[in-house]
Amino acid sequence: MKPNRNESERQQQRAEDALFEALISLESVDECRNFLKDLCTPAELQALVDRWQVVEYLEQGLPYRRIHELTGVSVTTIGRVARFLADGFGGYQTAIERTHHSH
Repeated sequence: MKPNRNESERQQQRAEDALFEALISLESVDECRNFLKDLCTPAELQALVDRWQVVEYLEQGLPYRRIHELTGVSVTTIGRVARFLADGFGGYQTAIERTHHSH
Protein backbone atom coordinates (compact mmCIF):
# COMPACT_ATOMS: atom_id res chain seq x y z
CA MET A 1 0.00 0.00 0.00
CA LYS A 2 1.18 3.51 -0.73
CA PRO A 3 2.36 5.26 2.45
CA ASN A 4 0.36 8.49 2.07
CA ARG A 5 -3.03 7.02 1.29
CA ASN A 6 -5.89 8.68 3.13
CA GLU A 7 -7.91 5.47 3.20
CA SER A 8 -8.69 3.55 6.32
CA GLU A 9 -7.70 -0.10 6.50
CA ARG A 10 -11.36 -0.96 6.02
CA GLN A 11 -11.62 1.19 2.89
CA GLN A 12 -8.46 -0.42 1.53
CA GLN A 13 -9.92 -3.88 2.23
CA ARG A 14 -13.10 -2.98 0.32
CA ALA A 15 -11.02 -1.70 -2.62
CA GLU A 16 -8.99 -4.93 -2.66
CA ASP A 17 -12.17 -7.01 -2.48
CA ALA A 18 -13.60 -5.10 -5.45
CA LEU A 19 -10.50 -5.88 -7.51
CA PHE A 20 -10.55 -9.55 -6.50
CA GLU A 21 -14.28 -9.77 -7.33
CA ALA A 22 -13.51 -8.32 -10.77
CA LEU A 23 -10.80 -10.95 -11.29
CA ILE A 24 -12.97 -13.90 -10.34
CA SER A 25 -15.81 -12.62 -12.54
CA LEU A 26 -13.70 -13.20 -15.63
CA GLU A 27 -14.63 -16.36 -17.49
CA SER A 28 -11.81 -17.06 -19.93
CA VAL A 29 -8.09 -16.66 -20.49
CA ASP A 30 -8.83 -14.00 -23.11
CA GLU A 31 -11.04 -12.03 -20.71
CA CYS A 32 -8.38 -12.22 -18.02
CA ARG A 33 -5.62 -11.24 -20.47
CA ASN A 34 -7.60 -8.21 -21.67
CA PHE A 35 -8.44 -7.12 -18.11
CA LEU A 36 -4.84 -7.38 -16.93
CA LYS A 37 -3.55 -5.62 -20.06
CA ASP A 38 -5.95 -2.77 -19.30
CA LEU A 39 -5.12 -2.75 -15.59
CA CYS A 40 -1.34 -3.19 -15.63
CA THR A 41 1.54 -1.53 -17.40
CA PRO A 42 3.45 -3.87 -19.71
CA ALA A 43 6.23 -4.08 -17.09
CA GLU A 44 3.77 -4.93 -14.28
CA LEU A 45 2.13 -7.63 -16.37
CA GLN A 46 5.52 -9.05 -17.32
CA ALA A 47 6.49 -9.18 -13.64
CA LEU A 48 3.35 -11.20 -12.89
CA VAL A 49 4.00 -13.54 -15.81
CA ASP A 50 7.63 -13.95 -14.72
CA ARG A 51 6.66 -14.85 -11.15
CA TRP A 52 4.14 -17.43 -12.31
CA GLN A 53 6.77 -18.92 -14.61
CA VAL A 54 9.17 -19.07 -11.65
CA VAL A 55 6.52 -21.01 -9.70
CA GLU A 56 6.32 -23.56 -12.49
CA TYR A 57 10.11 -23.99 -12.58
CA LEU A 58 10.31 -24.25 -8.78
CA GLU A 59 7.66 -26.96 -8.90
CA GLN A 60 9.88 -28.83 -11.38
CA GLY A 61 12.74 -28.61 -8.86
CA LEU A 62 15.02 -26.42 -10.96
CA PRO A 63 17.82 -24.60 -9.10
CA TYR A 64 17.52 -20.82 -8.66
CA ARG A 65 20.47 -20.12 -10.96
CA ARG A 66 18.94 -22.21 -13.75
CA ILE A 67 15.58 -20.44 -13.34
CA HIS A 68 17.43 -17.12 -13.55
CA GLU A 69 19.15 -18.26 -16.77
CA LEU A 70 15.82 -19.31 -18.30
CA THR A 71 13.75 -16.30 -17.23
CA GLY A 72 16.06 -13.40 -16.43
CA VAL A 73 14.28 -13.07 -13.07
CA SER A 74 16.64 -12.08 -10.26
CA VAL A 75 17.70 -14.73 -7.79
CA THR A 76 16.28 -12.48 -5.04
CA THR A 77 12.84 -12.51 -6.66
CA ILE A 78 13.07 -16.26 -7.24
CA GLY A 79 13.82 -16.68 -3.54
CA ARG A 80 10.85 -14.50 -2.62
CA VAL A 81 8.54 -16.54 -4.85
CA ALA A 82 9.92 -19.77 -3.33
CA ARG A 83 9.34 -18.44 0.18
CA PHE A 84 5.71 -17.58 -0.57
CA LEU A 85 5.24 -20.87 -2.39
CA ALA A 86 6.34 -22.66 0.80
CA ASP A 87 5.04 -20.35 3.54
CA GLY A 88 2.73 -17.79 1.95
CA PHE A 89 -1.04 -17.50 1.96
CA GLY A 90 -1.67 -20.63 -0.10
CA GLY A 91 -2.61 -18.76 -3.26
CA TYR A 92 0.13 -20.26 -5.39
CA GLN A 93 -0.76 -23.77 -4.22
CA THR A 94 -4.47 -23.28 -4.94
CA ALA A 95 -3.71 -22.01 -8.44
CA ILE A 96 -1.24 -24.84 -9.08
CA GLU A 97 -3.77 -27.46 -8.03
CA ARG A 98 -6.56 -25.97 -10.11
CA THR A 99 -4.54 -25.31 -13.25
CA HIS A 100 -2.77 -28.68 -13.20
CA HIS A 101 -6.09 -30.39 -12.59
CA SER A 102 -7.61 -28.69 -15.66
CA HIS A 103 -4.84 -29.75 -18.07
